[in-house]
Amino acid sequence: MKEAFNSSKAPGPMGAYSPAVKAGAVIFVSGQGPEDAVTHAAKGNNIEEQTRFALDNLLAQLEAAGAERDDVVKVNVYLKDLNDFERFNQVYAGYFPDPKPARTTVGCDLINGIMIELDAVALLSK
Repeated sequence: MKEAFNSSKAPGPMGAYSPAVKAGAVIFVSGQGPEDAVTHAAKGNNIEEQTRFALDNLLAQLEAAGAERDDVVKVNVYLKDLNDFERFNQVYAGYFPDPKPARTTVGCDLINGIMIELDAVALLSK
């Protein structure tokens, strides 16, 4: 049994996907960028700001599905410019408690003026 979720605090889908899906005790969050929840316009002028906005959107989708940042076990990060990694990583490090989630970071061509996108998997422990 699976159930879809979408937070009003984060952008809704602009395609054929669910922002978050809960299947049993596992929550899958689709890619979240630094977009405004209403206009979908990119927010932030540098990688630090965009990382914060993208992580806030990710956490909003997790919350809508009943999870918390402590429940995140895996994050995939997509950076437009891998030269931004250190600056991204400094912001990211403050968002998740230890032990940090497993993570993969790759460079890719992102659209609409975004520098970062993240998706995640969470495991409900409650």
